[in-house]
Amino acid sequence: MAKFITKEEAAKLIPDRATLAVTGFVASNVPETLCSALEDRFIKEGCPRGLTLFSEGGFGHFNFFPDNPEEIRGQDHFAHEGLLAKSITAHYGMAPATGRLIARNKIRAYAIPQGILAQLTHAMAGRKPGIFTKTGIGTYVDPRIDGGKMNLITDEDIVRVMEVDGEEWLFFKSVDLDACFIRCTTADELGNLSMEHDTVITEPLQMAQAVKARDGIVIAEVTRVAKAGTLDPRRVRVPFIVVDYVVVSDERHKSQAYDAFYFNPAACGELRVPVDSINSIPLDQRKTIARRAAMELFPGAIVSLGIGIGEGVAAVAAEEGFDDALTLTVEGGAIGGIPCGGAGFGASINACAMIHQKEQFDFYDGCGVDFCFLGMAEFDESGNVNVSKMPGRVIGSGGFVNISQGAKEAVFCGTLTTGGLKTKIEDGKMVIVQEGGTKKLLPQVEQITYSGNFAVQNKKKVIYITERCVFELRPDGMVLTEIAPGIDLQTHVLDQVVGKIKVSPDLKVMDHRIYLPQPMNIKDEIGVKKRP
Repeated sequence: MAKFITKEEAAKLIPDRATLAVTGFVASNVPETLCSALEDRFIKEGCPRGLTLFSEGGFGHFNFFPDNPEEIRGQDHFAHEGLLAKSITAHYGMAPATGRLIARNKIRAYAIPQGILAQLTHAMAGRKPGIFTKTGIGTYVDPRIDGGKMNLITDEDIVRVMEVDGEEWLFFKSVDLDACFIRCTTADELGNLSMEHDTVITEPLQMAQAVKARDGIVIAEVTRVAKAGTLDPRRVRVPFIVVDYVVVSDERHKSQAYDAFYFNPAACGELRVPVDSINSIPLDQRKTIARRAAMELFPGAIVSLGIGIGEGVAAVAAEEGFDDALTLTVEGGAIGGIPCGGAGFGASINACAMIHQKEQFDFYDGCGVDFCFLGMAEFDESGNVNVSKMPGRVIGSGGFVNISQGAKEAVFCGTLTTGGLKTKIEDGKMVIVQEGGTKKLLPQVEQITYSGNFAVQNKKKVIYITERCVFELRPDGMVLTEIAPGIDLQTHVLDQVVGKIKVSPDLKVMDHRIYLPQPMNIKDEIGVKKRP
């Protein structure tokens, strides 16, 4: 039976040099009270020291909190020299202070794809030595490239290439966990845990089992306590037999997704709410990209949406009236419904199913998704895409590697240049008012988050959509296939590309309707398309 304790007592249970696992995805399912209590203990007492932090998905600040933008959240509670020695997670974009420590070589750090970490935690629960996967071959997590290491002082290899029956696989070895902080909605008096108000079914059970497999300490944070025997056993996500201690959240940490919304029953599947449509977005460069991306779709398509541009594609599909012909999925485990943005990313309103993120990534790795729509910070002449590391900034990949590598068609979206780019849409044409100072199509990206070579070898369709043109990856390299009305080929495209590309002899002008203010009226055209 679990023991109910205070947050201060919980913080004192974590010893020096422990490997601590923590649940969380963006701003959901984060044990914020426990994380902040551990930080408070370190500030006051100088301990614990030398921790290794293990988490599957990135969680933290992400500029979602206008009430107090400087407040520390999530992963950054651990961002103190002396407290943190090593970090193993998928994404650091929501933990800027942690990213700065990594960039300054103050801690060792790995950025491992989120799906791999979810699958690895599941394996660790059964005391398995690790997992085999093809996800990440040819990317920065391939040990022949960076092995997932994010700075110069990170020296230990945690992945290696192995051959099985004549095929190359990546083998990621298990991590020994000493303790974990997990987050659920309700604990009964025995310590059984349910997640009825959580928006994302992350890893509390698998993480707790992995810790208990190594005789470690499991500490759960919950928002409320129920009488023993009153929880529906079918809704218990974590049984009391793997829970040692329970802490009730501070009042301000009881929201579903930090302070983004206190409680939305439609985000956790408690009920369905009327939704007219996703809000229409204004006609700007982001919408033109989303419009061209949406033209790839067909009825019945199963789609994985990334944060940002993915929301734009969903909005365009709704505006054009064919969103109900698609099934939208998010890496956190939601299937169907309307994906949430901002701090709620990972959840969906009116989802038809909510599965564990490990199961979602199994589906992605198994090529179950027809399309993924993802951003691109850089791309290069070989078709590689980088979203994980930029000069002076450590980001990580989140679920990007699993999603992009597993999708039948990968659609990468972003502007051709950045850093001061100003555009306007006038008379059905794209107008470059001021060119961006940084070119994004390069001879070679800084870090390979998506491997063009892997895509070509596996005959994947890959396109790269910008506000002014479209490229396609073919066996002979990157080919410019479409150009927007109003765009000059030499000045606005070729002069803004550093890498080598080919211009298709059948270069087309992009559909002019993309650049008009009214809806494109493409529902009927989408409706007659067939699954390839």
